[in-house]
Amino acid sequence: MIKILSESISNKVAAGEVVERPASVVKELLENALDAGGTRIIIDVEKGGRSLIRVADNGSGMTHDDALLSLERYATSKIFNESDLFSIKTLGFRGEAVPSMASVSKFYLETNQNNHGPGTSIFVDGGKIKKVTRPGAPSGTMVTVKQLFFNVPARRKFLKTINTEMAHISDITSKIALSHPGVHFKIFHNGKVIKDWSSVSDPSNRVADVLGKNMKNSFYQVEYKEGLYSVSGWISSSADLRATSRGLYIYVNGRFVRDKTVRHALIEGYAGRLMKGEFPTAVLFITLPHGDVDVNVHPAKNEVRFFQQKAVHDLVVKGVSSTIDIAEQPKWETIDTDYAVTKYASASDPAAGYVFEPPADYNSTRDMPGQLNIETRSDFSQKEIPAKKQTTFWNKKYFSGLRIIGQLHNVYILCESDEGLVLLDQHAAHERILFEQLKKGVENSMGPAQQLLVPETLELGFMEKNILEKILPDLVKAGFDMEPFGGNSFIIKAVPVFISCADVKSVILEVVETMAETGSSSGISSKLDQFLMLIACHSAIRAKQSLAHEQMEELLNQLDGCENPSRCPHGRPTWISLSSVFFEKSFKRIV
Repeated sequence: MIKILSESISNKVAAGEVVERPASVVKELLENALDAGGTRIIIDVEKGGRSLIRVADNGSGMTHDDALLSLERYATSKIFNESDLFSIKTLGFRGEAVPSMASVSKFYLETNQNNHGPGTSIFVDGGKIKKVTRPGAPSGTMVTVKQLFFNVPARRKFLKTINTEMAHISDITSKIALSHPGVHFKIFHNGKVIKDWSSVSDPSNRVADVLGKNMKNSFYQVEYKEGLYSVSGWISSSADLRATSRGLYIYVNGRFVRDKTVRHALIEGYAGRLMKGEFPTAVLFITLPHGDVDVNVHPAKNEVRFFQQKAVHDLVVKGVSSTIDIAEQPKWETIDTDYAVTKYASASDPAAGYVFEPPADYNSTRDMPGQLNIETRSDFSQKEIPAKKQTTFWNKKYFSGLRIIGQLHNVYILCESDEGLVLLDQHAAHERILFEQLKKGVENSMGPAQQLLVPETLELGFMEKNILEKILPDLVKAGFDMEPFGGNSFIIKAVPVFISCADVKSVILEVVETMAETGSSSGISSKLDQFLMLIACHSAIRAKQSLAHEQMEELLNQLDGCENPSRCPHGRPTWISLSSVFFEKSFKRIV
């Protein structure tokens, strides 16, 4: 039998879409505060939002009648007719959030419109108005949500830990604060100030406050416009990349959104500069006529549809690519040597290689002194030969017993064994060496360390901070000297001896973001291994790096001491061998 649901039940059903967790409450209340013209917003949270969420603003406030009416479903001051749905200019508009919150909590509303007479105070218990008074109150609105989901135990039991819920609240507040630099945001958790972002006139200062002070100088500013569509903001250089997409902040007409079209366009704008699994950091603001975007897609209002999707996509691609092309334009320098040597230097890649251009009378068949003359032929095709099984090595000959021939493209080390040719991936091999050295340092609590001349300060998000704290004791054993530095910051005083001081902040930031992206289900041991693998990867010899003969010898000697020298920590092979028989067959010396 079909029945019409009661108002109480229908409100709880609506709350399931609008109020997913404490962070959803904060998001809706912040949007209402901003729509009301608030310039100073205080967020007070207790126990990750389970016990209390209070948002107070100095906006325009509400009259007594409007305050009572705001508790009714689909009551709003932001749209008035059907056409308004297709040209929404405010952050909120559905009229669902306030009654949904009130139906699943102990809800308090205090408001006063521009100090006109007494204010209004309303207490709602599980959707039922219990008390209405007219006290004196300052201009603005203060909403208090206590005991969220107290009358919906099935929803309450699915809430995560206090730290996790607080991390989501901090994250959503950060996203909203980025798009409203002229508003002062202050967050308290259990009586302590977590974030305090003062209003700023320069939006880049808000980006620096939220994402870290070091970001301001490493970002490129984007400014691009086509007709009525424009994109602005900041993007990171192609040398300052992340392993996750957590650093992408996309806004459409001031609203934070998750949109695949814009994300795809952003990545395409970096075409040729990103490897698989690499992501830039970006804060992009797309501005277009309100009638050209539909924000009424989902109750959470974080999805949009564009009337001209391709135009938006092309706008972002052109804006990002043109910015990158100009900012990272290569510079050329000519160095006088016996041969014409041209050095390529890029702002994003200062350690680029050299291109040798011999003079016209130079005999190309003659080897250059001290150089390995190896050429690749594009017209040579040979079916790929699988590497030998790596469980056995050549006649008990170890790596240090090989005769080094040289380097191929400054990527692979060529060696001669009794059986033929051995090629080693210098990066993968060194990565294995460093990983095992770090592991032994942790196990023996004696990882060698180097003191930094100037300690580095690392600023993390709330979730990333909690992750780093869990593995910090083991990192100290590996050679890191790190400690909390107030709030979500850490100070780095020493690092393992083989880590570049310039890279340590980016490495730590990358690994904790990866852990935050994949969740916290894995144990501490696997988290530590993941961290050490990334440390080893970033610290290892890079591809295209020229090595002296002595350096190659030392690499082979250290590889002999590894427990698993045949694979890098990520599972890639460190070496392959080609037998003399393979070459003889290839040159038809034998059949």
